[in-house]
Amino acid sequence: MTLEMAVMQVPVIGLEWEHFIVLVLAAAAGGAFGAAIGALPSFVFTGFVVLLGEGLAALAGPGSEFTELGGMELASGVTNTIGFGPVTGPHVAFAGGVAATSYAGMRYGEMEPPDWDYHFGKNILYAFGTKPDILAVGAVFGVLGMLIVRTFNGLSLPFDTIAFAVFATALLARPIFGYPVIGSPRGDGYFDMTPFEREEERGDGSGRLTVEPWLPQQYTWSGVTTIGLVGGALGGWTWIMTGSIFMAYGISAASLLFLNLGVENFPVTHHITLGGSTFAVVAAGGTGSELVVMLAAIFGGVVGALLGEVTQRIAYAHSGTHVDPPAMSIFLYTLAIGVLYLLDILPNSGYLGL
Repeated sequence: MTLEMAVMQVPVIGLEWEHFIVLVLAAAAGGAFGAAIGALPSFVFTGFVVLLGEGLAALAGPGSEFTELGGMELASGVTNTIGFGPVTGPHVAFAGGVAATSYAGMRYGEMEPPDWDYHFGKNILYAFGTKPDILAVGAVFGVLGMLIVRTFNGLSLPFDTIAFAVFATALLARPIFGYPVIGSPRGDGYFDMTPFEREEERGDGSGRLTVEPWLPQQYTWSGVTTIGLVGGALGGWTWIMTGSIFMAYGISAASLLFLNLGVENFPVTHHITLGGSTFAVVAAGGTGSELVVMLAAIFGGVVGALLGEVTQRIAYAHSGTHVDPPAMSIFLYTLAIGVLYLLDILPNSGYLGL
């Protein structure tokens, strides 16, 4: 690369300045869009778009006429530049929606629906429509999420940078908008959920519970482990049959439409099915046994599920805003995979591309 070409590009990120500015504008719009329609609805769209891209990729198998017509390029574009890009990328749209909700929870308490039991700053189902200041917050955090991912990808850091950006921006929003970063535990410490089970309130007139678990229907260790076994197996099977790491993730993300619509006891599984697919890929690099790959996938699903529960008990349940347990889970197990691969302990790095 010549000196002139280097000057024309953004350091680390590696894009020409004009395209970088376009990307910033798109990320700002994506973050504002996530605030406008709500963080969780924006992630449901992530699932739909990823499913479309991975479905196209499955069509573009070896010898497919679709491949000859440029199908793989189209499929990659749908998944990477739209599903995980500034339109519905979780680090942009979902992160923007989460930050906007954090801001609104402190600034616009009167918006809180009467049937919402937690702090309003955790209501990621809420769509803020066209309120300019809330959408502006979403825009700023959408750009921040994009910058984190692009910078960390440029540095080739060994973890899922999108997952990192999702929870890092949410944690950053807490002190900015006046919330405790983690919060003080009630009961016998961060892992104690019994105050929630006893329906203990804070006693400050807010009516809020002293402990607010991420998913009231999905927090017992036995239940979390069970859904981990199920989701891991489905993620592994999907990868074995299609070669797509992200198809099961897309199914799980799209399924959250039903959670958003109020279906009771609906589980959240995208960190679990992605764990299954990812661990399957890693295992397949060291064995030709389909059974071993499937068992690794099941193990990956349990790891993803349990990490989600551990992180929600530390970073979600005791403060007033949403910090995403699935994102924290995905970050932790991909970091472990990335480091172990760099130490030549694992045969590959899953989808990290190291």
